[in-house]
Order: sequence, then C-alpha cells, then structure tokens
Amino acid sequence: MIATIHSSAVLGIEAVPLAVEVDISYGLPVFNMVGLAETAVKESKERVRAAIQNSGYTFPMDRVVVNLAPADMKKEGTALDLPVALGILTASGLIPQTAMGSWIIAGELSLDGRLKPVRAALPFALAAKTAGFAGIILPQDNGKEAALVKGIQVMALPSLAQVVEFLTGNLEVDPVRFNPDHLGTGSGGDALPDFSQVRGQAHVKRALEISAAGSHHLLMSGPPGSGKSMMAKRLPGILPLPSLDEAMEIARIYSIGAEPGNVLENFGVRPFRSPHHSISDAGLVGGGPKPMPGEISMAHNGVLFLDELPEFRRNVLEVLRQPLEEGKITIARACAKATFPCRFVLIAAMNPCACGNLGNPSRECTCTLARIRQYRSKISGPLMDRMDLQVEVPQVPYDDLTRVADGESSDIIRMRVDAARGIQESRFAKMKIFSNAAMGPEEMGQFCPLDKKSATLLKQLMARFRFSARAYASILKVARTIADLAGQERIRDDHILEAVQYKALERDEAS
Repeated sequence: MIATIHSSAVLGIEAVPLAVEVDISYGLPVFNMVGLAETAVKESKERVRAAIQNSGYTFPMDRVVVNLAPADMKKEGTALDLPVALGILTASGLIPQTAMGSWIIAGELSLDGRLKPVRAALPFALAAKTAGFAGIILPQDNGKEAALVKGIQVMALPSLAQVVEFLTGNLEVDPVRFNPDHLGTGSGGDALPDFSQVRGQAHVKRALEISAAGSHHLLMSGPPGSGKSMMAKRLPGILPLPSLDEAMEIARIYSIGAEPGNVLENFGVRPFRSPHHSISDAGLVGGGPKPMPGEISMAHNGVLFLDELPEFRRNVLEVLRQPLEEGKITIARACAKATFPCRFVLIAAMNPCACGNLGNPSRECTCTLARIRQYRSKISGPLMDRMDLQVEVPQVPYDDLTRVADGESSDIIRMRVDAARGIQESRFAKMKIFSNAAMGPEEMGQFCPLDKKSATLLKQLMARFRFSARAYASILKVARTIADLAGQERIRDDHILEAVQYKALERDEAS
C-alpha cells in the first residue's frame, strides 16, 4: 500500500511543499529512504522505528521504501521524522489516507515518541496557507510560533501517539490561538537601555537620532571609554516599533536561524546584533553547505553594531558593500541558491588610532603618522563612503560624568523619530521605499530639490572637501532627514551644513 504525507522544506527564508511517499510491500524487512536525503534525514530511520514501537504500534516487518519528492532537491534537518512515521502508519492501514490531505506535517521524534520542536515552523505555516491546506500539525513547542499565521488551523501536539489519535478521530484538539499583544515589548520583558543614562555627547546623540529617523549608517570614532558602545546599544530604543509585517519578516528569519522555540522571545522588537570581530565572512553574510542566514540577515529591520571596526578582517568588511546597497544577499552553493533580506542600520565604532589616544587631551598618542594611516587604512574608502554619518566622540569631561542625569529619555527622542518616519511613510506610500536612506537617483531628484543658494553652497563644499558622488547623495539624504525632523518641507542651508558636518572623517582626510 502507498501513502502520501504532505510536508515542507526550507529554501532561503521560504518553505516549499514536499511530499513524503511511503510504500510497504512484501519482501525482506528493509527500510530504504530515497530522494536526496542528507545525513540527519537518513538517520531518522532509527528514530522513526523506535518511536513507532515505543508508542505502542507495530513497525511493519516488510519492505518499506520512503521517497522524498521532489527527488532532485536536497532534504535536510529533522522535521521529516513525523511525516515519515505517519506515512508508515498510514501505509500500514492504521490511519486513513483521507485524513492526511488537509495538513502540512513537520516534527522531530524522540525515541519514546515525544515530539521535539523544529526550526522554520513559521515558514512552514506560511507555506501551508499559501498552498491552500487547512492547517499544519507541529510539535507542541512550535504551536504559538506557527499560530502567528492567520487563516489556518495550527494543531500542536506533544507526541506521535496523540497525532495518530487526532488523525483517526479519537481525540479532539483545539487549534492554537495566539495574539501577539506584546508587540513592541518582547515576551522576555527586558527593558531597553535608555538615552537618559548617557552623560554629555549631545552631538553624537543627535547623529543617532538622525540615523534612526532615516535609517542612515553611522560610524563613531573616539578614544576608549568615550561611550561609543553605550550609545550604540541604546539606538533600538529610539527606533520606531516594527509594523506587524516587519515583525513577521524578522520572525521568519529567526525561525530559520535561531534555536527552535525561541522565536517569540523578542517578537515585535527590532533586533540588535553585535558580532565579535573574529567572525568570518560566512558568519556575517550567511553561507554553509546549506545556505543559512548570517548576522546581517539576523539584523534585518534592526541594527547591526560592529564594535572595534578596524579589528575585523578586511575581507569580512568588504562583503558588506553590496548588501548595504541592495538590502539583500544572494548566496549560491553547488546544491542550493538562497536569497536573504538584510535591510539594517549599520552602526560602527572605532578608535582614532591604534593606541586610541589621538586627539585625547588627557593622554598622549604614541602612534606615528604612518601607523595612524595604516590603522585607518584597514577600512576601505568604498566602505567608508557608505557611512552616511561619521562623528568624532571625544572623552566625556569630569563635570559631565558627575552631573545629575538630565538628558532626554529614549521615549522623547523616539517621538521625534516617529514623526519623521511618518512623513517618510506618506512620501513613499506608492513606492517600495521605507526610509530616506533607501532613495535612489530618481527619488532624490523628486524629493530633495535645492534652491539656487543651497545648491551653490553644496557645490562649494563638494569642491573644498573633494567628496565623491556617493557622498553627495549621502549628504542630500541626510539633509532630507534633518529637514523631516524639523518638520520642514524643503531642504535649507542649515540642513546642508549639518549633513556635511557629519562627514567628519572624510573631511579630515581631505584637509
């Protein structure tokens, strides 16, 4: 007898339909699995056999052949354990085939028949809805994650035996209901660090506000202990709360790249990723035999913070250039090709020199001019060109350190950021653009017009500091964001001057 179970497999951040076909026929008792199954899938044979027997069912002592279709796509992971077990029980006559037609099924089996959570539960549920299935059957720990998808039934069960009882009509199960009413707070409940705790550094906090308002990349340069990392970690607190669509995009990536069952911990919170400088290029942008999302994709719709930027390997930093421009990364391997979204705000921090004391009035710099140039040359010109905002972060004076906290809170700053983002949302309502930083030449021509006086001023500044064409576009975009924060419809001279001020490192090189 032949049985067919519907399941799914992951390709990039999408899930594609998969059919598990099981044939049981007379012959020597063998268990064969075909259809480009990798090691974890092939090993499922022993898990399936033990789980069926320990759940109180009889494993057939006949010839069992399992085909994973389509046969030309590599199958990986442990989510096919449950479909294979159910296929065997259906082909044995224990479960009617008609009960299987409405469900996408996925789950990992323990030897005692319990169901363990799997990765990609959210993409699986989306695939079930897209393909027109009534619902999805998953391990209990994946239930709430899959229930984020509306319009399908999510059945989350703890064991193989209960799945069989449900499919045979002997057990009534209520679909999982989940309302993400904690959107924007995260189920973990951890409060984000607040800008009111930052002493001094008003110009840096202003640059971070502009970065949040327009999704502009920011580079901070200053001596150790000046507060660069402290301020960067507070940026998520002033970013607008993600929309439900953005939160779902984040959750889909975490469903694939994070540990199973942990997707909902910070649902509705923009991610903040801070990889160590020893990370490889594959760890940063993604890769592996089976393409998996890297740190830039895990930071999608959030913040990627690179501390001690010159300490990252040169080849690792250079792979950032294209994703920064396009907002996505395509990874091609011999057996698979996947595209991951990676639209994030890049915040980087560095010391001004190798010893860190260049420009520090309280300590003498011991670096030679050649050593300073060598240290800064670790960051290529094209990458530096993509940093819309570049600010110097000086040491905080003692008086500022001991002053009673009186700075603006993150909530107050975020109100201004939200207002500026609202202007941009209306401006780009009919376009596939989400912020000023994403504008192309056509949009800049439409939304960043300059009067004769402002155009002359920008021309003079371009000639004086020898800015590149990309820097010109960056200055216009930042000036547009500054105008939005001020509630101004047109870009004025003072907006241009402030935008040029945030090209500090490029101006120093040109001087």
